Amino acid sequence: MASKQTEPVTIISLRKLSQASPEPQQKETKTFTVEDAVETIGFGRFHIALFLIMGSTGVVEAMEIMLIAVVSPVIRCEWQLENWQVAFVTTMVFFGYMVSSILFGLLADRYGRWKILLLSFLWGAYFSLLTSFSPSYVWFVFLRTMVGCGVSGHAQGLIIKTEFLPTKYRGYMLPLSQVFWLAGSLLIISLASVVIPTIGWRWLIRIASIPGIILIMAFKFIPESARFNVSTGNTKAALDTLESIAKMNRSVMPEGQLVEPILEKRGRFADLLDSKYLRTTLQIWIIWLGISFAYYGVILASAELLERDLVCGSKPESEPEVVMTTGDSEENLSPCYCHLFAPSDYRTMIISTLGEIALNPLNILGINFLGRRLSLSITMGCTALFFLLLNICTSSAGLIGFLFMLRALVAANFNTIYIYTAEVYPTPMRALGMGTSGSLCRIGAMVAPFISQVLMSASFLGALCLFSSVCVVCAVSAFTLPIETKGRALQQIK
Repeated sequence: MASKQTEPVTIISLRKLSQASPEPQQKETKTFTVEDAVETIGFGRFHIALFLIMGSTGVVEAMEIMLIAVVSPVIRCEWQLENWQVAFVTTMVFFGYMVSSILFGLLADRYGRWKILLLSFLWGAYFSLLTSFSPSYVWFVFLRTMVGCGVSGHAQGLIIKTEFLPTKYRGYMLPLSQVFWLAGSLLIISLASVVIPTIGWRWLIRIASIPGIILIMAFKFIPESARFNVSTGNTKAALDTLESIAKMNRSVMPEGQLVEPILEKRGRFADLLDSKYLRTTLQIWIIWLGISFAYYGVILASAELLERDLVCGSKPESEPEVVMTTGDSEENLSPCYCHLFAPSDYRTMIISTLGEIALNPLNILGINFLGRRLSLSITMGCTALFFLLLNICTSSAGLIGFLFMLRALVAANFNTIYIYTAEVYPTPMRALGMGTSGSLCRIGAMVAPFISQVLMSASFLGALCLFSSVCVVCAVSAFTLPIETKGRALQQIK
């Protein structure tokens, strides 16, 4: 009787074991996402190469943008330009940037970040070289506008970096990219101080095109974004890329199969204005516009303060000097009333430009500990304050100090908004989000020359108050952003 009672217990026990035994099948069906792979692989040699190559896009962009500031006094003299004509050059550069930025963003979300980055560099280098042969002011404006179109695609380098970096490293590595912009700015100013007085501005443009051409050849070492590939259904390419990165980093891949949903609808402008992202998008656009307005306002205002000596809000009473401009041949020599940069002016520009890296350590700490929103609102508020302080009648050293701090603050603003915009949007619309933001911000860059190079001559205080007011609006907008991206994984789906 006892044996009969124990027999079914043995059978039930065996059935329980058989029901609870599909563990090997669970291991076979284990999956992981690109986000899992990026976090598991971690930071290593690949990311250092990525940082150096993609970061160098900032060198090229800075050289092309800053080129206008150092060349403006020379072309003003050579072609006898009015203030508005000098400002119009910068405006048209950013108009080209604005128009093509949205287009490149759409194309990057549809066809890939790497292809658009390569196309933008080829475009920019070609038209930059052509600019050096400009026979007239009209041709110069047109060709620099084409250069602006090409430069707008350089933002894809930041997106590629963002999509490959592990979450905890984004807040540290992306702000360090400012070093490359600083390097490009210092390089073009240093070259200008040597090249313009000796062989002319045309050779400066030709020499400035060389880094972009060299960098094109380095792009082959950086793959297409794995996040982009997997979003388009090209899982094999994404897996090959991730395995290559893991091998280069001497790390391991997650176990299982790479699985991500294929996203049919990618890069749609309507998604940016969807109810989920509408408020974020509108506030980001306001911030981008204001930051760009302040940033290029500082750069161009620095050039104007040095070129025409607008100290304490008034022009000098002395008569302008008659200066002989130098071109590529003796026929281009012509007398005109203008003020070219002296060696001391180039030194002042270099010192103020160094300010762009001065607050980088504090900026990194603020981004990672205070968060993107609070850090940005603080630096924008301080920018507004220093614009007003610029109106104080002070010595040359005091002016350099104010410009130094302004450059440091506006650079910190750009660092933070770049990171926030790249993090807040999901992969299918990330490039478009960056593209439209970059495009809208160029409206601020287009207006800035007329404030810094035209209004500032008429009303120094009025121009500074306008810059300051815009920064206050941006500070409020940053503080009230609805989403904080600190420590948040990049979103793959909408």
